[in-house]
Amino acid sequence: MRAPISDLPLVLDDVSLQAGATVILSRLSLTITPGAPTLIVGPNGAGKTSLLRLCMGLAAPSAGRVTWGGRTDRAPLRRAILFQRPVMLRRTTAANVAYALAIEEISRGCASVGVTLSVNNSLYCDPLLKYGTDAQKERWLKPFAAGEKLGCFGLTEPQAGSDAAEQRTTAVRRGDKYVVNGTKNWITNGPVADAMVLFTMTDLSKGTKGITAFVVDTGTPGFLRQKSDEKLGICASPSCTIFFENMEVPVANRLGQEGEGFKIAMSTLDGGRIGIAAQAIGIGMAAFEEARDYAKLRKTFDVPIAQHQAIQFMLADMITELEAARLLTLRAASLKDSGARHSRESSMAKLYASEAANRVADKAVQIHGGMGYSKELDVERHFRDARITEIYEGTSEIQRLVISNALLK
Repeated sequence: MRAPISDLPLVLDDVSLQAGATVILSRLSLTITPGAPTLIVGPNGAGKTSLLRLCMGLAAPSAGRVTWGGRTDRAPLRRAILFQRPVMLRRTTAANVAYALAIEEISRGCASVGVTLSVNNSLYCDPLLKYGTDAQKERWLKPFAAGEKLGCFGLTEPQAGSDAAEQRTTAVRRGDKYVVNGTKNWITNGPVADAMVLFTMTDLSKGTKGITAFVVDTGTPGFLRQKSDEKLGICASPSCTIFFENMEVPVANRLGQEGEGFKIAMSTLDGGRIGIAAQAIGIGMAAFEEARDYAKLRKTFDVPIAQHQAIQFMLADMITELEAARLLTLRAASLKDSGARHSRESSMAKLYASEAANRVADKAVQIHGGMGYSKELDVERHFRDARITEIYEGTSEIQRLVISNALLK
């Protein structure tokens, strides 16, 4: 029996598929039999092919539809979040390596789905897992790790982008509540999220030590979402500006202690950069594979352009950069799995992977020639999607600052 990936049930506890189904995932034909082992990526990469092709099947079928429709289809998102749930909650020895590989392959199919998952898992779930109380995890983590709800991350403000310390959103304590006023912008998942990890100033006189984090229900009165942003790329990943007008947040929703928000934000971004690096590699791989395949078919001067040395050299450079970026990313993920500090390594991975993805996408368009400039082919989408990876979760310039500061300590 054959079934599309969208029809295959995923269970919460061990990512099992319907017995007897044959799934065609890219170049892999996978038959699921009763009692078959769970698909797991171990420290040595065992099971990687099955994992990656399964993730590709989760995202690719709806990439074009959700992108050009301008809407976020929650069905593939929920299936993919369910697939990653063991990564979030089990803390296996290769959890972050498996997560990076999954984000890469999902982004290869659709970068918008990839970043939606990365924000939910890396920027929303991870700080709750690290800093949340048991009660907070029960309410604010489990449903989001199960794919029942979607989270977002509220750090960026109109004047606080690269300089995240310049927060102006305030939270004033009044009894057992805080009253929040301010603005956040470019909030990925913002238009559709069910909750937000929100950063505010509880004491403007203390600078970074006056920043406090909260987890907030987006249905709270005073949480005012604006229209979705119109962007160059990742068009199916919704983002928006959010205003807070006298929004009341219970003290019980505070994440950590007052003044710990900046520490929480920076440690969260260290992990988030691994996800964006993986996303960039996925975009680059998609662009590379399409350019390679097109070069075998397109002929000039009576031969496929793949036989021209100029094209061969471009393809060689493209795959070399992508595989180097993957090794940097997996090193950072492995360090995170071991519990070691990984700020520098995560920044190196994010910096190199994002810039490599843009170089690769540029060459892919060039190899396609005029067709690369047409919306008839996916390569122009990859070109547009790649650009944001050098900007969000820390620009390339900020990554260079993090790396150089670590080197010069």
